[in-house]
Amino acid sequence: MGPQSRACRVWVIASASGNGKTTLGRALAQQLGVPFVELDALVHGPGWAEASDTELRARIAPVVASAGWVIDGSYERKLGDLVLDAADLVVWLDLSMWIWLPRLARRTWRRARRREELWNGNRESLRNAVIGWDSLFVYALRSHFRRRRELPDRLAGRPVIWLRSPAEVERFLQGAGWAIAQTKNSPVVPADARQPSRASSRSSHSGS
Repeated sequence: MGPQSRACRVWVIASASGNGKTTLGRALAQQLGVPFVELDALVHGPGWAEASDTELRARIAPVVASAGWVIDGSYERKLGDLVLDAADLVVWLDLSMWIWLPRLARRTWRRARRREELWNGNRESLRNAVIGWDSLFVYALRSHFRRRRELPDRLAGRPVIWLRSPAEVERFLQGAGWAIAQTKNSPVVPADARQPSRASSRSSHSGS
């Protein structure tokens, strides 16, 4: 990976939980040789205590001011455009609900059954995942449709790679260096970033 692609700040977001943004973010950070920051770990303290907007901004400000990073997560209501404005590239995972929903179900069942620790001693429970308006699955479904409506306008004119299938995710990771280098001179990078001659003409402006 050349120096141009290493000194890069990438914001990885997803339409909903289960798209694989943390897995992608970690892999991308490793390729680029930059720190990986998961916003969930900064937001959720012990006992699921949630950081205030001011606290979260104070925690993330030194990160976004640095030369290179991959940040995973949105929290736009807390952070506004703080991360977006600092990013050289946005990677938007926008998989079909029929892909991410089964993934989310399997992940939640595994975490609950094994009592896996997430962040700061917190663990998921099946009750919190499925019961209530703010439960994991209800929130994920609401987020999926809301972000598909709102993100095209919010990201308009930004350097965006819009990934809509597992195959596009794999191609992007295989050619991440090429794709990121192109953001220096291109407002929107196509999802099929590894092979520019075959790139799709759709951009993040066209919605879903």
